[in-house]
Amino acid sequence: MKRLLVLAMLVGSGFVEGLAWAQKPPLLPEKDVAALANELSGETAKRNLEGIARFHRQRGSQGFHAAAELVAERARAYGLSDVAILQFPADGKIFYGTQRSRPAWDAEFAELKELDFSNVTCHKAAETKPKSDDELSKKYAAWLTEDCAGIVGEKLLASYEGEPVALAEDSESADVTADLVDVGEGTKESDYAGKEVKGKIVLVSAQAGAVQDLAVGKFGAVGIVSYAQNQKTAWWGEDENLIRWGHLETFSANKTFAFMVSLKTARGFKERLAKGEKITLHAVVKAGQHAGNYEVVTATIPGADPKLKEEEIAFSCHLDHQRPGANDNASGCVTILEVARTLQKLINQGDLARPARTIRFIWPPEIEGTVTLLNAKPEFAKRIKAVVHMDMVGGGPETKAVFHVTRGPMSLPSFVHDVAWAFAEFVNEESYKFAATGDAKYPFVAPEGGKEPLRAEYSAYTMGSDHDVYQDSSFGIPAIYLNDWPDRYIHTNFDTAANIDPTKLKRAAFIGAASGYFLATFGIEEGSELAGRIESQNAIDKKKEELRDRSFSLMDQNAFRVARTAYCLGVLQSLSRFLPESVSKDEIERAAEVSIFRIYKDHADKDRFAGFGVAVFRRGANPKGPLAVFGYDYFADHAKAAGVATPKLLSYEGLWGGGEEYAYEVLNFADGKRNAQEIRDAVSAEYGPVPLELVVEYLKALEKIGLVSEVK
Repeated sequence: MKRLLVLAMLVGSGFVEGLAWAQKPPLLPEKDVAALANELSGETAKRNLEGIARFHRQRGSQGFHAAAELVAERARAYGLSDVAILQFPADGKIFYGTQRSRPAWDAEFAELKELDFSNVTCHKAAETKPKSDDELSKKYAAWLTEDCAGIVGEKLLASYEGEPVALAEDSESADVTADLVDVGEGTKESDYAGKEVKGKIVLVSAQAGAVQDLAVGKFGAVGIVSYAQNQKTAWWGEDENLIRWGHLETFSANKTFAFMVSLKTARGFKERLAKGEKITLHAVVKAGQHAGNYEVVTATIPGADPKLKEEEIAFSCHLDHQRPGANDNASGCVTILEVARTLQKLINQGDLARPARTIRFIWPPEIEGTVTLLNAKPEFAKRIKAVVHMDMVGGGPETKAVFHVTRGPMSLPSFVHDVAWAFAEFVNEESYKFAATGDAKYPFVAPEGGKEPLRAEYSAYTMGSDHDVYQDSSFGIPAIYLNDWPDRYIHTNFDTAANIDPTKLKRAAFIGAASGYFLATFGIEEGSELAGRIESQNAIDKKKEELRDRSFSLMDQNAFRVARTAYCLGVLQSLSRFLPESVSKDEIERAAEVSIFRIYKDHADKDRFAGFGVAVFRRGANPKGPLAVFGYDYFADHAKAAGVATPKLLSYEGLWGGGEEYAYEVLNFADGKRNAQEIRDAVSAEYGPVPLELVVEYLKALEKIGLVSEVK
């Protein structure tokens, strides 16, 4: 108990805030840091990446299974325990929490060709020059049955065998010859005005899934060609040869096919169509959805402590993606595989002590696989104390990537992010020292990799990967999120192994391995240095945020200070999550709660807590998982069935976040303790001010579909 009180006093006093952390490795003994730095291999990770990047890894597909087998084989070869490929049925009907399982999707063959009829002659002279598009299609059919003679010129535009990214996921089988019609973006009815689309293939700039219900369902198109560009960055649309990964809607009633083409190809089409030229395409697709399985590879390094070995520190990534999908996300998969190899080897050799807690490694399909795993295997969610999640961690200079250590949401305060940042700062400093002087004790450089400094950023919470699932309030598992952004080749055919830097893989592996190993061994003895880091970082963050808040009203500034102070105290409170059972947690939890109460009492404006702002909501125990899952919108589906209009919060754009972020956190904050005004203040501190009525409207909508209930 005395040690616990000392730990709390250290945090409260900021005693260690001024220490020069860079003088020695943080948190772990230097011998452990040296062992990790020497053994981790960026080259080994990249060799494994080159293997995974050969497969087109769609959920439930043969390509995903092949990649899963490769990972499992490597895990066994490295000596890991409990290696398994878990399977969970996915047929489009079964639900796993908030995730409606998506049927598996496979493709066997797909080609898109442009046809040239200029050299074709038919038996009847009148047929040599078709008078209409229908006659053109008939002429091609006649040629196929030898009523016409000559040569049909063909130009191959896209091939699944050569470049699988060219076929949009969830495309269905087809054999279609039709003219191409340019409908611009294709997401609005006005895009189709005055254009004959029925029986044609549409050329669109939007993602195929965003247009299929209009183009196919309403206007009768028979297929889609999309030149959707990548996420907007400084390099958006700059490389006209990129082909972006495409998606159709999994559960749309308007089944169709879609091909993805480059901006260069699309511009050529648009120019020719604008001049009145006919473009006839022949699409052949053999693909479709079928009942299958979500597959999740998992393995462990068992813990040593008789009590704590039932607790787990998990390493997570996502194995699914289009081929090659090198940085996204073969890089994360092979980096945690390299962490597994290194830790297992060093433990076997006696260079590292076996950790008290078990370390688990998980390779699932992105988001949907993690939601499925935690719902189908609730014991996993119960055991996992923290997660190190890696999604894009190997981007070299060509990708323009910036490496981030991303904090968790304000709804789930945790010290684990400070652990990761401590090691990332160490790598920043050592790698910069090496780049600037050629001399550093820990340069973290791979022989086949670059020598640039890492320059990792400590970033506010952003959504978009499996860390959202773990940190959702129904699971409440803090997750360290290591990721690259921007990356100009994400989701394109140029996301190749050639753009992956072994040095970057080694550095990401060190930050992850050191963080995970520290957490797996963490007890009260390791608390003092960590407590000081938490206080120091919180002080820096609060100063930055208070400077930013000066443009807001005094009332909002005060409310934000309350919310952020509560978050900082919550980080302190989270230390107790990792303390051995023999150490009482009551005092530290009580201290945090009392401090939070005092802050609210001293600073909260009573006038703010009036009217509908006093309503308190509590999230139900089920279903578990975030509402933003893959290929299925839980809220939209259930709101439609209940006759609930779309809440304005979902389309709200704040200063630092959008509707999806606000909605995610509003639901997370619905804990049965905070009222609507307090929830509004917390999400406003996180993403920028939002009107209270939008928060209340969303909570009421959640109540109508049975996700939350009002506490009377």
